[in-house]
Parts: sequence; structure tokens; C-alpha cells
Amino acid sequence: MRIDIITCVPSLLESPFAHSMVKIAQEKGCAEIHIHDLREYGQGNYRRIDDAPFGGEAGMVMMIEPIDNCISDLKKDRDYDAIIYMTPDGKRLEQGVVNQFSLLENIIILCGHYKGVDQRVRDAFITHEVSIGDYVLSGGELGAAVLTDAIVRLIPGVLSDETSALTDSFQDGLLAPPVYTRPSHYKGMSVPELLLGGNHKLINEWKQEQAIARTKERRPDLFKKLF
Repeated sequence: MRIDIITCVPSLLESPFAHSMVKIAQEKGCAEIHIHDLREYGQGNYRRIDDAPFGGEAGMVMMIEPIDNCISDLKKDRDYDAIIYMTPDGKRLEQGVVNQFSLLENIIILCGHYKGVDQRVRDAFITHEVSIGDYVLSGGELGAAVLTDAIVRLIPGVLSDETSALTDSFQDGLLAPPVYTRPSHYKGMSVPELLLGGNHKLINEWKQEQAIARTKERRPDLFKKLF
């Protein structure tokens, strides 16, 4: 998979993609992540990419021309399955959405900034609009990092045990059950005895019961969708 990220603050994305599973995915050749500085397409000596909004409102708006030029340059070399705009009023990011994106080959992620982008960008170029939550950040870079991480870890070959992703929270609509590891006894706290045995049928039943109970308690909204 190839992910091209368009941003006016590329340094914000350097660290998130230099560690953990995203770094491993790139080293294995499972994913390519390319960060593009929108200011390289800016106007004039100051490489301007924003201007005041029509209608007299506070703040600045990202201009359509630099974004158009950047996307057009990227499209010269390949076709894109999705062009995603990170925005607070987009569709809330959920595991099902991530699963769908992970099946694509080439995607562009556009990071908003300031008051956002000229609406004509959204009308002409964007295929998906995504929000990571009902709050506002300084820009879309952190959201793009979250989306990229969530997608990349699902690409075959990235995780050493690919079945691990299948048991994550939200994959089956439920939160994940509690997990334990060694030592089995620590300062008076013990691992459930059932998990120490070898009866996988009973263990799987216990995990399912715990997942349902945890979801009902912590995310009743999810629980109602399933039961």
C-alpha cells in the first residue's frame, strides 16, 4: 500500500512514522508513506497557501490552487483509490472504516489547517471525509497519523501474528476482554484459574462472556447495536 499525505506542517508527521508498527511496515516493504509539503506548491516568495475567507470571518482558509497542483502532480504517476480529507465534520473513524481503507492500494490523505480548506477542494477532489472525534485540533496531521497507524497495522505481513488484529477491540463490534500474562500471582492478585488450563473451548467462551460484559458496561451504545 502507498499512502501520500499532503500537509503544510510535515515535521509534525516525522516521529509518528519513524517508530513501532508503521516503521516496521515500511522496512518490510508492506507500506510506503510519503509526506508532501504543500508549501512547495505555494504562491510567491512566501509560498502562500492560505488567504482570508470570503464573507468576512476570522481565521484563514487553505487555497484551492496549491492543493489542486499537488494532487494533480501525484495523479500523474498513479491512480488513487481514495482521497481522504481529515476534518472535524467528517465521518467518525471506526474500525469498519479502517478495515475498508486497508484493502486499498493507493490513497491520499489531505490534512486540513487553519479554518480548513476551500469548499471547492472538497467538492472536486475528496472522496472520503474522516474525523477522529468530536473535537478540534490545530490541524489534520495528528488525525492523519492516527488513521495511517490504524490502516497500516492491518496490512498482511506487518504484524508477526496476523490473527492478533482479528481479536482487537471493535473488530467484532465488542470491546476486547481482559488480558493477563506472567506471573500468575502478584501481590495477592491472581490470574483467573480458567486461563491457566488448556481447555481452549472454555477459555474462548470466557473471553466472549467478558467481552460482552465489558462492552455492556463501558460502551452501552455499542452493546445496543449488537443485542
